[in-house]
Amino acid sequence: MNQHSEHISTDAPILIVPYMWIGDFVRCHTVVRLLKARYPAAPVDVLATTNVAPLADYQPGVRKAVVFDLPRKRLALSKHRALAALLRAEGYGRALVMPRTWKSALAPCLAGIPERVGFVGELRFGLLNDLRAGEKALPRMVDRCAALALPRDSALPKDWPLPQLAVPAEEIRQWKEQLGLNDQSRRAIVLAPGAVGPSKRWSYYAEAAKHLVNQGYSVWITGGPMERETAAAIAAQNPSRIKDLTGNDLRQAILALAATDAVLSNDSGLLHVAAAIGTPTVGIFGPTSPWHWAPLNPIAEVIETTTEVACRPCHKPVCRYGHHRCMRDIGAERVVKAVTRAMG
Repeated sequence: MNQHSEHISTDAPILIVPYMWIGDFVRCHTVVRLLKARYPAAPVDVLATTNVAPLADYQPGVRKAVVFDLPRKRLALSKHRALAALLRAEGYGRALVMPRTWKSALAPCLAGIPERVGFVGELRFGLLNDLRAGEKALPRMVDRCAALALPRDSALPKDWPLPQLAVPAEEIRQWKEQLGLNDQSRRAIVLAPGAVGPSKRWSYYAEAAKHLVNQGYSVWITGGPMERETAAAIAAQNPSRIKDLTGNDLRQAILALAATDAVLSNDSGLLHVAAAIGTPTVGIFGPTSPWHWAPLNPIAEVIETTTEVACRPCHKPVCRYGHHRCMRDIGAERVVKAVTRAMG
């Protein structure tokens, strides 16, 4: 406990400033669960961009999302001041700042939140008043984020609380009815072919969709605007059995992942969403290490190439050598068998 904590009520609202990528935002629900265990009476809010804000609606223990889109490439001091005014009105007693950037700590400081916790990062002396060291010694992002929810110098537990996303059954039912997805004769499988960077995208989603349809399943494709072209090409194979559900609203993807019987995904944000919901999920990992980047929640199966690829894992968004063997050597038949196993 730092020198500011003893003067702050244990039921004072808490603000979490998480990472704003979908998967990282899901990971930060572990922080929510730790805080609710430590301060049961304190409301917990999360700062969110418009894109990731729907996730907060399904995270148990989150009171609300404070939705505010800050520019990525510039400081925009007036925007940070406007955000600080919103935060000041909420009366937060504590703020946990997950990102290590100087900008991420600015609005909580301007808002005068009494306790502001985070790693030193970009020399954030003054902006944060509970500065933590040792970030680089923590190899996984979940370890770095969750450590900030513990008292200073606490030993890390063997296991963290798992992220959770709870989607109401009635909301799922209404969504399926609205989109005409109530066919009870076929079980549904969601494909999530997107990922940040082409090297993380598996090569044979269209072939897998064809196999799954031939085996009697319906296929739904989900993702953002960047996946529309890929989804359209896959769906064109059999429009009556393959549905393109890509779009701008993340809520559509959340509901699809909650409504389906199984999910096939690259190492992407939607893999974390599916795992946190509890849907049986198969994750395909090429250039990235599952130990570092797989969901904290258990998934049905991790798929990696069985051939020796010397440059793997590289964690690069684009294949440096152009062969992309870490993904191209994973055949569609093997992946389809994993998905059908996941469905039981």
